[in-house]
Amino acid sequence: MTTDPTPKGDLTTPQGDRIAKVLSRAGIASRREAERMIEAGRVSVNGAQITSPALNVTTSDRITVDGKEISEPEPPRLWLYHKPVGLVSTDSDEKGRETIYTALPEDMPRVMSIGRLDLNSEGLLLLTNDGGIKRRLELPSTGWLRRYRVRVNGRPTEADLDPLRQGVTVEGERFQPMTVTLDRQQGANAWLTIGLREGRNREIRRALSEVGLTVNRLIRISYGPFQLGELKAGAVEEVRRKVVRDQLGLEIKDPTGTAQKKPQTRMPGPKKPTGATRGGRPAKSGPGTRPPKGPRRPA
Repeated sequence: MTTDPTPKGDLTTPQGDRIAKVLSRAGIASRREAERMIEAGRVSVNGAQITSPALNVTTSDRITVDGKEISEPEPPRLWLYHKPVGLVSTDSDEKGRETIYTALPEDMPRVMSIGRLDLNSEGLLLLTNDGGIKRRLELPSTGWLRRYRVRVNGRPTEADLDPLRQGVTVEGERFQPMTVTLDRQQGANAWLTIGLREGRNREIRRALSEVGLTVNRLIRISYGPFQLGELKAGAVEEVRRKVVRDQLGLEIKDPTGTAQKKPQTRMPGPKKPTGATRGGRPAKSGPGTRPPKGPRRPA
């Protein structure tokens, strides 16, 4: 039987941070995945295997994962990644499909995605080496607007789109109101710009299906103040540390680091929509940018 090492009469706050948080900050895994690693017996503290994440550790503790000692956490870093169609945003895929992590440049450190884009979606995906940043930016309370260019089959009217602006319920799940702009009609398809502050599973596709519209292309063009800009499909670009510090309210010991442009990967992709700034420089978001022209490949 496992006993609780903390005396019941001790009401003081334990020193240090939860072990899963420390592993996440060190870029080992997300906090939830770190908890699973601990429960699987893959983590040891000061030579003793642990199986419960209910443990606080300090900088004086020696922590190993699969027998390898973790390093001191790097300063928080953030990258912009233009995810192409055809990649999944998970560490591994049970169907054997290629993931974003196998497509990233080899010189990238271990990173985690902030939110996800599904297999058939493309555009901006934020990557970080810091689990605390990942968790903070994924929380609904953060309230950052995510904007998408969406192509749908059909000829929608403003009246067709009004339910999305009010908030729709799909299979018992309530979606918050979205900002929806009807940009233009292009043959049998229409281009929309959609903004939302929640990132539920396939939210835009499901909501549009509820009002009788089928999505045949979906591109995320911004996440909060960070813009996809001219970043080519498959390419990665690091956000300057000063921007990370200013936008996230972080204290970074060395804010002088500059953005490092990574080479484009082998993955081809559709032409990037224009109208946003690049290099991680925050830009004002709004419906004033032009929607992308139709792709040169079948949807």
